[in-house]
Amino acid sequence: MIHIHFIVNPIAGHGNAPLTHEELQSYFIKGVHDLTIKVTEYKAHATALTKASIVEKADIIVACGGDGTINEVATCLIGTDIALGIVPMGSGNGLASNLKIPKNRRKALEIIRNRHAEHIDVGNINGRYFFSNTGVGFDASLIKNYESSEKRTLLGYISACAITFKNIKKNTPLSIGIDGEAPLLNPFIILISNSNEMGYKLSLTPKASLQDGLLDVLIVKKIGRLKMLWLGFLILIRKVHWLKESRSFQTKKISLKCEQSDFFDTQVDGEHNRIDDNHLTISLMEKSLRVLTAK
Repeated sequence: MIHIHFIVNPIAGHGNAPLTHEELQSYFIKGVHDLTIKVTEYKAHATALTKASIVEKADIIVACGGDGTINEVATCLIGTDIALGIVPMGSGNGLASNLKIPKNRRKALEIIRNRHAEHIDVGNINGRYFFSNTGVGFDASLIKNYESSEKRTLLGYISACAITFKNIKKNTPLSIGIDGEAPLLNPFIILISNSNEMGYKLSLTPKASLQDGLLDVLIVKKIGRLKMLWLGFLILIRKVHWLKESRSFQTKKISLKCEQSDFFDTQVDGEHNRIDDNHLTISLMEKSLRVLTAK
């Protein structure tokens, strides 16, 4: 018997199409697959439910939601033999898209039923794991504003972008040092990626790979508003390297230090995360998560 546990975020994707046991049963074989559905009720509940499923000897644990839900579930499975399944039900679905897991529910469930697994790299930022990307600067502020909005849609994302853009000059000046280099004053973006998508098919690091053993780093120095608009266009066409104020490189580890503050505002897999430390250490754990993917 193959024990498959589904951890479902009921409000992902506006909560319009809840996953039911009856629907799941039509894709799996009675007597072969034992199915369990667990529904989250609050933030971080997916972590608790996943830990319980591990104790209950689940063979596969499926995250049904967006990148935040996937992060909570996957974090518990690092270094184990339990496979992570994904049913993308969020708004951005960056990691699922990078793994070629379709948003079409039937096709996503077929991938879980087929049980083809691969191992992917995992990022670590001060002890917290990320699977897609993490960053400071504009994208962290953008996610903070997006989370405070009631619109978890592309329109809401664009609205949050406009608010972040408007408030840039109000932000406290920051000087950030990167691995001992001369500090950057108010860098626009410092993004560290494990995957090549951020959600909504957008990408700042289109050459990043989940299986190459390297993190892709994008640094954009302080830029004016016109350059910000130009950068927005370059993101849409995946040509960020055309911006002369940008720099990209690959590494296994990077450190950031902020002199003016005792904390960092970051985004981790598309969720705002305040880290109460003025020093960030970001590294990679190679092939440490087993994920079900299409062949």
